[in-house]
Amino acid sequence: MSHNPDIYLLYEYMEKLPFTVRIKVQLDEKIDADLLTKAAQEAITRYPYFSVQVGLDEGQNYTLEHNDRPIAVLPEKDERMVLGSDEVNGHLFAITYRDDCIWFNYSHAPCGAPGGLFWVKTTLYQYMTGKYGQLTPPADLKLVGSPVTEGELFYPDADKLPTDEPISRYDGGDSNLTLGRMLKFLLNPFAKNNYYYQIEIPTQSFMDYAARIDGTPNTILAAMMVKVVSRMVKEKKNTHLSARIAADYRSDIGAELSYRDFVRFIHIKYDWDMMDESVEKLNMRARGAIIRQNQPELAFERFRKLEEVHKGIDAQPDLKSKMKFASSNSTFRSDPRDNFTVSYVGKVDWGEMEQHIKNVYTITDGDLMLEVNALQDHFCITFQVVHKDSKPLDLFCELLNGEKIPYKVSKQYIRYMPKLQLPEA
Repeated sequence: MSHNPDIYLLYEYMEKLPFTVRIKVQLDEKIDADLLTKAAQEAITRYPYFSVQVGLDEGQNYTLEHNDRPIAVLPEKDERMVLGSDEVNGHLFAITYRDDCIWFNYSHAPCGAPGGLFWVKTTLYQYMTGKYGQLTPPADLKLVGSPVTEGELFYPDADKLPTDEPISRYDGGDSNLTLGRMLKFLLNPFAKNNYYYQIEIPTQSFMDYAARIDGTPNTILAAMMVKVVSRMVKEKKNTHLSARIAADYRSDIGAELSYRDFVRFIHIKYDWDMMDESVEKLNMRARGAIIRQNQPELAFERFRKLEEVHKGIDAQPDLKSKMKFASSNSTFRSDPRDNFTVSYVGKVDWGEMEQHIKNVYTITDGDLMLEVNALQDHFCITFQVVHKDSKPLDLFCELLNGEKIPYKVSKQYIRYMPKLQLPEA
């Protein structure tokens, strides 16, 4: 069996926690379905590592096999699609559309947001140049017909990474004060939907505010969200609050150009007596935590741990055992328990395509999870919750009002995260 790092997250799949991603792009005109279908077929040819379907070998290991069937381009429905099914020609990637919006749906197993955005950009470029003529492309666009590079396919050798100890470690420990919200969703057989809101914040206003308090989008949102959580849960003795900030570590391990997902988390401990502090001061605490934890040694350690889990999965005798091992040893689930997560991919170059893009929202799993994208004139924040109660959003908007940050907020949407159809033993 060949070691394919793109399969291992599939073993952790659950219907309510499917590890799938949706990138929703709103354009300035109604979608031309025929043109989008043509563009999608052209674009996917640039990504042979995404043109796959899941198989099962004799050792009951998931495999990824070449899939030359068309990528599905379907009308968006108010229901969860099933990746890997006949409806989507067995692919782990599929596209849906409605009105002026396109949803790019995919499994998180092969890639995260950076890798997924490669595919999104190429597809949109094929679509927009077909519709509007030549446009200046983003600098990192992977053009149809261009060769797949070694950098895209690069995967580090864990044994060759340094083993030096980091200067410091996070010592905050778990904070389970919001765990009950997630468990209520996961364990309740009648809870089938989870939700999100779209928030727009003008770039100039947000960055002026960031400069004034010496913050970044990550640290500001972490500071605001910890205040939100502190007003949602009761203070308990010997507890604290904890933030999680997603940190891409591909550059630390020499995989800057890889399509694969390399993410670890920065953890920020907040004691209850800090909750009366200003957003500015809580923001500075987050900045300090990032500086202390943003060490390459921790990235090396994270990657080695990931590889050990992969080897452990490979060693199991059957599919059921592999899934159990993957779940019990998940790098995501074994991280310290935090109360919320902020994930910001950074400024993305869209080239002249951006003149036709109104919004870009990333939709993922998780409760009290903020996914952040930035366009030239505004930030797009996906505020994600697992329950219909709007209290977390209301508290967040109160803080934006208090800090005099202008914003627009949408109605509540259902996430409709794609499910997966996987081979059975």
